Amino acid sequence: METGGKVMLKVQELRDQFDNLEKHTQWGIDFVERYTKFVKERSEIELNYAKQIRNLSKKYQPKKNSREEEENKYSSCRAFLSTLNELQDYAGQHELVAENLTAQIIAELAKYTQELKAERKSHFHDGRKAQQQIENSWKQLEACKRRFERDCKEADRAQQYFEKMDADINVTKADVEKRCYNKARQQSQMRHQMASDSKNEYAAYLQKFNQEQNDHYYTIIPNIFQKIQDMEEKRIERLGESMRTFAEVDRQILPIVGKCLDGITTAAESIESKNDSKQVVDSYKSGFEPPGDVEFEDYGQAMKRAVSETSLSNSRGESKPEKPTKRQGKLWPFIKKNKLSLKLGSGPEDFSHLPPEQRRKKLQAKIDDLNKDIQKEMDQRDALTKMKDVYIKNPQMGDPTSLDPRLGEIAQNIDKLQAEVQKFEGWLAEVEGRMPVKSDPPTKRQSAVFETQNNAPVTNNCAQDRESSPDGSYTEEPSSEPPVKAADPEFDDEFEEEEVLPTIGTCKALYPFEGTNEGTISITEGELLYVIEEDKGDGWTRVRRNEEQEGYVPTSYVEVFLDNNTKEPWRDW
Repeated sequence: METGGKVMLKVQELRDQFDNLEKHTQWGIDFVERYTKFVKERSEIELNYAKQIRNLSKKYQPKKNSREEEENKYSSCRAFLSTLNELQDYAGQHELVAENLTAQIIAELAKYTQELKAERKSHFHDGRKAQQQIENSWKQLEACKRRFERDCKEADRAQQYFEKMDADINVTKADVEKRCYNKARQQSQMRHQMASDSKNEYAAYLQKFNQEQNDHYYTIIPNIFQKIQDMEEKRIERLGESMRTFAEVDRQILPIVGKCLDGITTAAESIESKNDSKQVVDSYKSGFEPPGDVEFEDYGQAMKRAVSETSLSNSRGESKPEKPTKRQGKLWPFIKKNKLSLKLGSGPEDFSHLPPEQRRKKLQAKIDDLNKDIQKEMDQRDALTKMKDVYIKNPQMGDPTSLDPRLGEIAQNIDKLQAEVQKFEGWLAEVEGRMPVKSDPPTKRQSAVFETQNNAPVTNNCAQDRESSPDGSYTEEPSSEPPVKAADPEFDDEFEEEEVLPTIGTCKALYPFEGTNEGTISITEGELLYVIEEDKGDGWTRVRRNEEQEGYVPTSYVEVFLDNNTKEPWRDW
């Protein structure tokens, strides 16, 4: 019994160790999940931080068509804009951190946690199974032991009863007692045999149990414990790798972040205070001359004061261009009314509410804008003119009269814009003190680009390609043509000298075709035609019936035979 108690104690201790290991491994899984949650929250912080940085940069970006956009001429404002742009890249690096944390740590640990749970469950299932088997073997051994013990006691009682009957027989020698004697002897022998069998069974099962117990404690359980230990060590190493990755993700962006900070530093070093102050002077330079000295008026004596007032009134009535009037003209920008008009931007068209220097800049900028608009209109006019010439020379390409309304509209726009340029150039000449002479043409001050475009000859030939449809509609964008004023005579000569396209083969009409669209030609089944242009991949072939009739037909409607074809079956028709 003492040995059995020790065995049960060891089994109980082993069960306690399994419980402790189960609690510890569960704690390890919880720790991995907690670290994963920590990295996830860090990733969310990085994303929110990057989003706030981007919103901040976007908030302070200069708005289009606003005063903030004009401030970019100052180096400090440009430096600030560069700082905002660098912050965009800086925010992008923090987004990269969040992305790498999610991909390299959060996703990997989440997957590993599931695998870890499955592995832990498998190991403890094997441990409990082995523990249950050894406990069942122990219970069977105890049952065999108790059966052997019971059979031994029964055999002893039977032997004692037999011995008692044997003593009584020797005394009485009766027949009935003889029968009881034989029965007691048989019972004793049977009980001894059962005790012997129980002993043998107990001995065999005891040997089997000892072998199973030895395997359990020296092989099965150590292997399970080793697997659990390996699992725990792998979990700890995986956590260490995740922590190293956590630091490496931040370290990878340091070079880019350093470049962003270097860019901000470079922008700050590019600030030029003197240049900025010069920009301010140029922007607000009025062009006014300082007012003259104020004359002294003596009011000490009434007579002198009266004379002085009379002199002053005479001077005001007789000589208007004297200093007082001149000074008033120079100081007018400081009048409250003019300040209000400047603030509201409701000044006259000639910018006369501005000081001379600013007025000159505004007029020059307006003239430049008008010249650009004129240039655009001229580009469109020249492109349409060339297109019209192409239509005239090649009617199958399109109707030349369809372009006349648009050409007329463009000509009106150019005339209006040129009139505006003349008007503003007159005001500019007035500001600069160079009034234009009446005999001179008012467009003498037009920009060099404008004059160049008026005198530039046409050197580009109009494209004669067509779209996939054979109707000959010309779809080339007008803006793709070079800026020219009008079609050059050389351009017309090219079309006048253009020869009739040579015949490159023949074709036979397989099906009838009604050429209802412009640029096509009708054919009848079996008709022979001359091929003057092959199919260029658009499904149409250009053919000629005679010197006056030519056009496009579907390639699938004809059978084409080129001259270099050795068969040339059309000659046999």
